[in-house]
Amino acid sequence: MPAWAKPFLFAGLCILLNDIALAADKADWATQIQPFLQTYCYDCHADDAKEGGLDLQSLSQDLNDAAAFSVWERIFDRVANREMPPANVGSVPETERGEFMQPLDDVLSQAHAASKGTLLRRLNRREYENTMNDLFGTHLDLADLLPEDSRSQEFDNVGAALGLSMVHLERYMDAATLVMDTAIAKTTQAPVPVRITANYRDSREGEKFIGQRWKLLSDGAVVRFSGGGYPSGMLRGSAVSQPGRYRVRVTGYAYQSAEPVTFSVGGTSFLRGSEKPIYGFWSLPPGEPGTAHAIEFETWIESKFMLAIEPYGIQDPQRYQRKSIEDYEGPGLAIVEVTLEGPLSDSWPSRGHQLLFTGLDRREKPPANPQIKTKSWYTPEFEIICSEEAREISDVLVRVATKAFRRPAEAAQIEKFVALYQREREDEQSIEESLRTAVVAVLCSPRFLYFQEPPGRLDGYALADRLAYFLTRTMPDDELLALAESGELSDPATLRAETERLLSDAKFERFLADFCDNWLDLRDIDFTLPDSQMFPEYDDFLRYSMPQETRRFLRELIENNEPIVNLVDSQFAMLNSRLAEHYDLPTVEGAHLRRVSLPAGSWRGGLLSQASILKVTANGTNTSPVTRGAWVMERILGETPPPGVPGVEPDIRGAATLRELLAQHRNSVDCNACHQKIDPPGFALESFNPIGGFRTYYRSLGEGERVSKTVNGRKVAYRVGPSVDSSGLLPDLGSFTDFREFRQLLAGSPDKLATSFIEKILTFATGRSLGFSDREEIEQLVKQAEGSGFGMRDLIHLCVQSEIFQNK
Repeated sequence: MPAWAKPFLFAGLCILLNDIALAADKADWATQIQPFLQTYCYDCHADDAKEGGLDLQSLSQDLNDAAAFSVWERIFDRVANREMPPANVGSVPETERGEFMQPLDDVLSQAHAASKGTLLRRLNRREYENTMNDLFGTHLDLADLLPEDSRSQEFDNVGAALGLSMVHLERYMDAATLVMDTAIAKTTQAPVPVRITANYRDSREGEKFIGQRWKLLSDGAVVRFSGGGYPSGMLRGSAVSQPGRYRVRVTGYAYQSAEPVTFSVGGTSFLRGSEKPIYGFWSLPPGEPGTAHAIEFETWIESKFMLAIEPYGIQDPQRYQRKSIEDYEGPGLAIVEVTLEGPLSDSWPSRGHQLLFTGLDRREKPPANPQIKTKSWYTPEFEIICSEEAREISDVLVRVATKAFRRPAEAAQIEKFVALYQREREDEQSIEESLRTAVVAVLCSPRFLYFQEPPGRLDGYALADRLAYFLTRTMPDDELLALAESGELSDPATLRAETERLLSDAKFERFLADFCDNWLDLRDIDFTLPDSQMFPEYDDFLRYSMPQETRRFLRELIENNEPIVNLVDSQFAMLNSRLAEHYDLPTVEGAHLRRVSLPAGSWRGGLLSQASILKVTANGTNTSPVTRGAWVMERILGETPPPGVPGVEPDIRGAATLRELLAQHRNSVDCNACHQKIDPPGFALESFNPIGGFRTYYRSLGEGERVSKTVNGRKVAYRVGPSVDSSGLLPDLGSFTDFREFRQLLAGSPDKLATSFIEKILTFATGRSLGFSDREEIEQLVKQAEGSGFGMRDLIHLCVQSEIFQNK
């Protein structure tokens, strides 16, 4: 039997033995709980009575059936939480409740514990893209080449939901080929970065619009007094010929303005169907001709893309009517020039080239006519010369496989790749082509695509893998792998130190993006587009700032080890000028996000008042308390709502309030119990519209009082609809009159917030959904965290040190 098969055989035997044990115990536990069911449950959930669709007599007792397990787990929880039996049945003696819960607790724990270590987990699309790019030193959008990953609850990295199909394998081969094509050097010398200088005054648009819509100043700067529209901020002459990382410098100033002027820098292209990425927003301070300021940044720019600069927050309502701009006195953005330098490279040849060819004699083939080497169109051809081909190629494949597998590759593991190489050579393929074919096979093998985690305690390499993909979303670096090899990583102090190191790594930004995209649904930020008549204030700057705020907020909490209550009720927010304006807070200058203390009594503070959260829980036109309430229950409080709860679509003409519609919905006996939990958080969030603005009334496009307000120089079309009522009653926590009181109620239960956050972190970190047998340890982690005030950084360390994290 091959060594790799032994862990899976062991796992299979464990499942078989557990099935036998469960079958033997089934009659026992089912018999023990029968008296309780007959006394308290069968009147409503047996024979012809099937309230809530639950028939206990026909419910399967096979706990290997996921559906049956889920129902028995819910029964256990409702009895444990004293939601069932209902109050009208009378009081239930604690001894009887315990006699019911104990055998059910034991058998549910046993069933879940046996299944949680048997699932395989592959790299999801984002992990695959990061790994390939980091391994080969490329910057390719590989995720979009692959089929979309399925989700388990909100997470797209849970092994149970990540299948593998022939389509996947075909795309993996395509991706590996593309990565090698990009990484392998095609010249004999390192490319020299070029410097591009461009300005508006010498552009085709400058010749046409200077004097009419653009103003030329004495220092050569060209001023634009409005963003968007025609002519746009596309800057001809700034196009790059090669994709790569570029250093961009924009020189200019705010003209005729006492305040800085904000602007975006993005990319645009004449290529059909090309996207228009925004590289960022910046602000330039006031200045006069000859006193220019500059901003500088680095970004990836695709081939044939030009820069586009658009001012934000300034308007020239008459720009299409006037014939001359010379006497216009409004504020503008003056741009002197733009420079680009690149492509910038950390190393040449790339990491991937070195991984493939170090130790091999890869040389340029002399052309038949040496004179053509002087031609601009000349592209060299290469060949590999080997003196001991079998040994040299074997050495390369061992090196590649060791890096790809994230642990030392054994000779037996690469025999099939060597055999594939040899077959390619027999088919008269070149050494390089044959090697590339073998490497594609390595990159499509299970040892690369899947985490190597046999059931039980993780070895050093598996632990390094799990920690790296958790906090940096990519393969372990050399330092982690060295600690894995020595066995030191399993030492708690070393593991803590490595956790600290990765929390401070630049790649931790990937964790913030991926975790927020999953946990908080930020990946759906563009799923809907707000109605332009209802929400004319929604713009690119606000859209850009929304997810940035949430990610920076989570980073701030973790970096400073802020208490968990800040998730729902913080005394600060991460703001820039646009968010402060949107939230009706005191002015904040500049496009960069920074920590800002909030005034007393502010409606802002915490995740639930952030525009990104409020947008992804709405549909672009209106809000549903059911949708938002279920979201808060699941993502913040860790309570999974029952499936299939339909949202109530409000009448945007203002014909009926949401409360009236939901009151009718709750008249159903089957719906009432769940909606008592779901609706109150949703009512609290009714204080905020679909783009996160605070409101005291709903907007309407039908009847209602007109609103005297202008946005971007235009009167708004919406009218005053019904008033907002954000009061409610949270079971077990109390009543609230508005969102601020609701937020305080949540903050009063830090243990509940910590429990939910730990579950989310561990699900994301381990790639499996937590379940019944994990509950005891999670409770212990929460108790440990209480001693340190539930600090967010402490919670991450507790998760990494846990048995759940270090075991499969």
